[in-house]
Amino acid sequence: MLNQSGVRKESATVPKQILLNVQNQTSVGVVVSAAAGVTVGAKKIAKAGTPLGGNLQARGTAFVAGSGTNTQGVLLHDVDVTAGNANGTLLIWGFVNLDRLEADVVTALTSAIQTQLNSKVWFLKDN
Repeated sequence: MLNQSGVRKESATVPKQILLNVQNQTSVGVVVSAAAGVTVGAKKIAKAGTPLGGNLQARGTAFVAGSGTNTQGVLLHDVDVTAGNANGTLLIWGFVNLDRLEADVVTALTSAIQTQLNSKVWFLKDN
C-alpha cells in the first residue's frame, strides 16, 4: 500500500532561455552576488542576461553586476538571491537573443559592456 504521507507535490518552472543558439555556447558556474539582484515581488532576482564581472580564476568569490570595466559574461538564467549570494551560470561565449531579455536588462547592456564582451558574447535579434 502506498504511504500517502511520503508523497510530495512540487511545481517548477522552465528556466528562461536567452540563447539564440543553444548548441554554440560556453558557460561556467559562478557565485552571484546578492547585489546583482533586483526586487521582483517578494524576492530578489538576478535576471538572465545581466552582465557580471569578477575573477574567473577565483570563481569562489561573488560576481557582481558588471560596469563595463570587469565584465566577464552574462548570467544565463535567473538566479534567486533573496537569501544572499547564490550559485549561477555565467555565459562566457555564445549568442544571446536580445528579444528574450527583459527591458531593464537590455538597458544594462551598455555599449561599453558590449564592446568589452566583443568576440565573446554576441547580442543579436531573432527577427
